[in-house]
Amino acid sequence: MKLAFRNTRIFLFLAIVLALAACSPSGSSLRQSHNPSSNEAGPTPTPFQPKEVASLYIVQQMPQAVPTFQPAPTVEVLPQVSVTTDPAVEQPQAIPTIQINMDSPEILNLPDTMTFLLLGSDTRGGASFRTDTMMIVIVRPKDANVSIISIPRDLWVNIPEVGEQRINVAYQYGDLYDYPGGGAGLLKDTILYNLGIQIDQVAMVDFNGFRRIVDTIGGIQLPVFCSYTDWRMIDPSLDPELEESWQQYTVEPGIVKMDGDLALWYARSRKMSDDFDRGRRQQEVIRAILQQGIKAGLITKIPQLYNDLSSSFTTDIGVLELVKLAPIALNLSNANIRSYYIAGEYVTDWVTDQGAYILLPNTDLIHQLVLEAMSPSVRQQEQQKVTVEVLNGSAIEGLDVLAAERLNYAGYQTIISPIDRHDYQNTLVYDLTKTQDRSAIGPLLAALNLDETYLVGNAQAAPKTPYAVVVGNDYDACFDPASLNP
Repeated sequence: MKLAFRNTRIFLFLAIVLALAACSPSGSSLRQSHNPSSNEAGPTPTPFQPKEVASLYIVQQMPQAVPTFQPAPTVEVLPQVSVTTDPAVEQPQAIPTIQINMDSPEILNLPDTMTFLLLGSDTRGGASFRTDTMMIVIVRPKDANVSIISIPRDLWVNIPEVGEQRINVAYQYGDLYDYPGGGAGLLKDTILYNLGIQIDQVAMVDFNGFRRIVDTIGGIQLPVFCSYTDWRMIDPSLDPELEESWQQYTVEPGIVKMDGDLALWYARSRKMSDDFDRGRRQQEVIRAILQQGIKAGLITKIPQLYNDLSSSFTTDIGVLELVKLAPIALNLSNANIRSYYIAGEYVTDWVTDQGAYILLPNTDLIHQLVLEAMSPSVRQQEQQKVTVEVLNGSAIEGLDVLAAERLNYAGYQTIISPIDRHDYQNTLVYDLTKTQDRSAIGPLLAALNLDETYLVGNAQAAPKTPYAVVVGNDYDACFDPASLNP
């Protein structure tokens, strides 16, 4: 099946899917053709042959991929395909065929676990294109838990029937060489071979669909933790090629009401940041839309929304699947969503002799990250059982919500309560338990980047929650979500 869409950041539709508990077993592969391009900066150029960087693995003794299947590749020359290709992408001549061992113990799929692949691309008006945004969403319905893994586009991987290359060209090669299942099929197999995750279904949405979906649900209330500045179109109707059409735009920390256009800018802009930071912002948007969908009662409107918005997205998830599995969303909160990023210590920056920037995978660490995302640790499960009361003692509106969301990222359930004064200069953390166990409250303090000087021991006979946080004027809302995974 051929599917057309314009340069996209697909995470939005899956957020809607999650909000409606859209989980289902394996579906059909997706195929796709191009449509007119957007005004975002073009894809990362790849002015080198795979063999140049392959040799770096030997010199640096870097592992090749996660997990190590150690296949015995053979060389096969694929037939020539008459298409208009992106001149920035070098076309392979002799292509090693990699056999994926589906019985390998490294395949990490677990029973009652479903996986979704979210893709974003930049077609730039050509027949071939790259996926510049990739996220894997892992849903475990029985314990109402979700894990989201952001994959950087420059991650160096082994692509079946292509060899070592950036992961963001897998979709392109799949379409160019008519791989089974097309671009989506090859990218799914690439993820399976390198990360051990078998993808069940794929979702896509174009820019206009993104705006339309957000506007249809009434916009989103997005908790912005860190001030963010980037170039933004003064008006979407202006010519993006003209410098005067742009201005620097800043979103300050707080609870920001965003319509579809602002949400799209916040989630996809990268001119003054990088792909890692964009991955963080995209996951913020996912969480916000999930909560908005639940609060707005969208679960009862699945058939209507599906029909009304079907032209705005592409997916192999059927409306009947959504209806049957919608009740899962009722038990899903922000504390049940864990965020993971293949960034920082999980990758090693590398610049080839030809000047190409890539990310070599630190495979042992990535493997551990994937294992944790697929099956939460005991510590994670214990933290999800803890509820923390959050009160805003500061003069800054919304600071309590930001603190509560931060604790949600760390896996704590939260409730927000009113308070009768807003002149607290210092943040206070109350231990209301009888045991006053410092080792138990230590992770909570760490999640807020506080030490024991902020702790108040105040055991109560029947507290509302075991711990309470009174947010003061000194509270710093900005944090790195990747640091909060236990």
